[in-house]
Amino acid sequence: MENIIIGVAIGFIPMLVVLIVQYSKHATKAKEHKQEIARLRSMLTDRMDLESDGLSKLKGEIADLKAQNENLRISLRTYAQKPGRKEVSRLHVYQQAADRLTINSPGFGAAWQAALKESEDEFEKTFYGIQPFIRRVIPLKSSDANVVGRLEKDQD
Repeated sequence: MENIIIGVAIGFIPMLVVLIVQYSKHATKAKEHKQEIARLRSMLTDRMDLESDGLSKLKGEIADLKAQNENLRISLRTYAQKPGRKEVSRLHVYQQAADRLTINSPGFGAAWQAALKESEDEFEKTFYGIQPFIRRVIPLKSSDANVVGRLEKDQD
């Protein structure tokens, strides 16, 4: 019976050594896994913090740009409502139409230039010379301004 106890002891000792070695390897791997998980968690939280900061900055920029866009839209609308803007835009349309006619119609250019020169001379005379004096002294019943005003009201 002594031999059996010695045989069991001889078998039990190596088994115990192997068990201790395996347990230490398992404990070491578990510690490494915990460290890796902690490292990955810290990386994830850092990345989430950075992304949330970036996202909040982008949201702030979007809000600022929306506010600027609204301010510009309001400013543009009020600028368009200022006196004389409709007339200026209408003059731009007329100028583009005259330029197209000058390019597309061969006989129109010379006649247009002559009419333009005469109109400029007449317009200049209305500010300098005797015509402004006469207009101030003798008011006309119907003027070109009244006709233009009526045309714009009819078009609106």
